[in-house]
Order: sequence, then C-alpha cells, then structure tokens
Amino acid sequence: MAIPETFSGMLEKTPTTAAAAPITDGLPDGLPWERRRWAVAAIFTALAMASLDTAIANIALPAIASDLHVSPAEVVWVVNVYQIALVATLLPLGALGEIVGHQRIYIGGLLLFTLASLGCALAWSLPSLLVARTLQGLGASGLMSVNTALVRFVYPSRMLGRGFGHNALVVASAMSLGPTIASGILALGPWPWLFAVNIPFGIVALLIGMKTLPKTPRATHAFDFAGAGLACACLGLFIISIGSAAHKAAPALVISEFAGALLFGWILTRRHADHPAPMLPIDLFRRPIFALSAATAVCSFAVQGLAFVSLPFYFEDILHRSQVETGFFMTPWPLVVAFMAPIGGRLSDRYPAGILGGIGMLLLGVGMVLLASLPAEPGIANIVWRTMICGIGFGFFQTPNMKAIMSSAPSHRSGSASSIVATARLTGQTTGAALAALCFALADREGATVALALGAGFAALGSVMSFLRLAVASPQKT
Repeated sequence: MAIPETFSGMLEKTPTTAAAAPITDGLPDGLPWERRRWAVAAIFTALAMASLDTAIANIALPAIASDLHVSPAEVVWVVNVYQIALVATLLPLGALGEIVGHQRIYIGGLLLFTLASLGCALAWSLPSLLVARTLQGLGASGLMSVNTALVRFVYPSRMLGRGFGHNALVVASAMSLGPTIASGILALGPWPWLFAVNIPFGIVALLIGMKTLPKTPRATHAFDFAGAGLACACLGLFIISIGSAAHKAAPALVISEFAGALLFGWILTRRHADHPAPMLPIDLFRRPIFALSAATAVCSFAVQGLAFVSLPFYFEDILHRSQVETGFFMTPWPLVVAFMAPIGGRLSDRYPAGILGGIGMLLLGVGMVLLASLPAEPGIANIVWRTMICGIGFGFFQTPNMKAIMSSAPSHRSGSASSIVATARLTGQTTGAALAALCFALADREGATVALALGAGFAALGSVMSFLRLAVASPQKT
C-alpha cells in the first residue's frame, strides 16, 4: 500500500522544513497521506451510518407499527429511545475517550452499533426492538462523541478546515439521501432490511479502523462513573423534557423534567469544579472562542430544526403543494450544504471563523425571512432559490464553526470538545423541532410562518455571536 515518497510529497505539497510537521503531545501532526485516506474512509463510513439511521427510522415507523401491531404513539419510541441514548451519553463517552483513547471509543461504538443493527433486524416485538435501538443509540454516541476529535488527529493542522468540511459533507449527504435510501430499501424488502444494511458496512469500517486509526493522547486521571451518571441524567432529562413539551404533556411534568435536568447539571458542575477535565466541560466554556462557537452552533441547528419541521406544513397547508413537491422543495437545502461545506472548510484555513460564520448565519437568516414572506402562489423557481440561500448560509457557517470549536480546545481535551460539537447539533435540532411544535400549538395554521420567523431570529442571534468572536482572543492551547 506504500506510495513513493516523492509522489506523496507532490500530493501533499508539504514543505520539507521541520516546522512543517509539528508534534502534538508527542504525536505527529496528522497521518501520512496513504494511511490517512483509509482512516478517513473508516471514520466517515461510520458517521454516515449513524447519521442515516436517524433519518431512515422515521420513514419505517408506519411499516413497523403495522408489522408489530402497535399504535403510532407507541412506535414513535423507536426514534425516541435512540435519540435519548445518543444525546445522554455523548459527554461521558467523550470524556472516556480522553482517558482510554478516542480510537478505542470509536471501535467499541462501531462494534456495538453493528451488533445492535443485527438485533434491530431480528427484533420480534416492540420491546425487543426498543432494547436494540437503545443499544444502537449508545453505539452511535460512541461514534459521534469522538468523531471530530479523530478528524483532528488524522488531518495535519494546515488541513483541518478541509477535514471538517469533509465531515460536514458526509452528514449533509446522509441527511439529503436518507429518505430516498429508506424508500428504496422499503420498496425492495421489509423494514428489518433498513437495519440489516448497516452490518456489512459496519464490518468493513471496523476492520479498516482497527488498522489505520491513530493513537491519541491519553489522560492520567480516572474516569468518574458517578459524574457520568449525572451527565446522562442531565442531558437525558433535558431531551425528554423537550419531547414532552413538543407533545403537549402536562406542564407540571415538563417543568419537573426540566428542573431535574438543571439539578443534575448543577450537581455535576459542583462535583467537577476542581477536576482537571470536567465531564461537563466548564473549563472549555471559560474560553470565549469555544463558548461563543458552541452557542452559535446551537442557534444554527435550532434554525434547522425549526425549518425542517415547519416547511413541510408550510408547503402543503399554506401553499397547497403535494407531498412529492414538498420533498422536491426540501432537497436543495441539504444538497447545497453538502456542496458548500468543503468550500467553507478550505476558506476556514485562511480566514477567521468569526467572519465566515457571521456571514453564513446572516445568509441563513435572510433565507428564512424570504421563505416566510413567499407570495400566495409562488413558482417553483421562486421557492427553490430561497431554500438554496438557506443551504448556502448553513453550509458556509458549519465547517468554520466546527473548526473553531475544536481548535480553541487543547489537544488533550479533544474528546470533550468533540462531544460538545455533537451535543450542540442534536440539542439545537431537538429544541428547534420542539419550538416548531409550540408555534403550531399557539398559532395553528399560521404556526409554520411563525416558526420560520423565529428561525430567522435565531440566525440573527447566531450571526451576532459569531462576529463577537472577532473581538476576543483565542487562548493558548495548552
């Protein structure tokens, strides 16, 4: 598999000076080109699987409900348990990766995800499927919690923007292709095939990853199991409370769940006040660049959540378009994100994330306003170009912001920074979806328009926070 040194040098355009290959915590700055491309294949294959699984399960819910003879209210837990297990364990697994090595968390997560996919495919009842989906969510958390941390150690520092751009491209492509892939699989076979298709890809990614993933720095402190339980309870209850609010549960229940999340978070913060690597990374949030970048990420994904829930109702109920047309109108957003993410990544290697992210969020807000103010009977082109502006803005923002989060954290805290990237994305999407449901509850038929306007507000807030990064200095990464 080796390639001539001169050819490798031509591909990389790497200077021959010693300064061109800095060492981080005793490790080389990135992997050699030949090994890197295989490591990237393993990382991105697993990321695509975990991202696709979130989307394709939604398509299969009616078929699962019919086959297992359960109600729609019961079958929705197939999605919920996956989401709760995924979000609740991101911070503990990111922290564990700093102690045992990110590559080990990746391998363990991928193995569990693949085995759980087999369990989902063989499930004979709703309880058995829910157990398998919970384990699958835990495996996906292992993959996503260390995903960006591994990218940081696979790519050399001069190419980090490009690496994060490719990372965002994989997620965007999975989102855009997910419904189509699910529909194609269901047209050929029963719903268990949706989960069985993960198995061969998981095995291949596992074999490649075991051979090529880099060893990462390992912390010397012990893993705090009690702290991990508190982190799971905090994030798990937070996601449950958002879901309860979206489904119009009793206010007392929503308040108690949210209060429980705050209580567990407060206890965890107090417990780790003097910890060298707190599981809830309060040490990283003391860094202005990191805190602003994470908050901006939540805003951007809240906009996405608001849009993706409200737009189908907007197109069908207000603009009186068909389901097929709605699917067509929704497609440009993720497709343009997939196109823009690598471009944003390359630009982030040359320009500050504050500028790129601020412009991207500004464009996203403009796109949301334009969608909310569509005329009564718009033409196809009139809808598509507005949706494309949203995709351009979101794609332009995403990669530079991801790089800002990871680059503002010291290398030995890459696991916690990586878990915050995933936590911000999933928390923002879940919050946006819940707020969209609230808009429909308060404004009925006009709820979609209200949700789009609220999304524009989140985008404006995110743009301001992004530009604020230009006024603060990034601390030394020690």
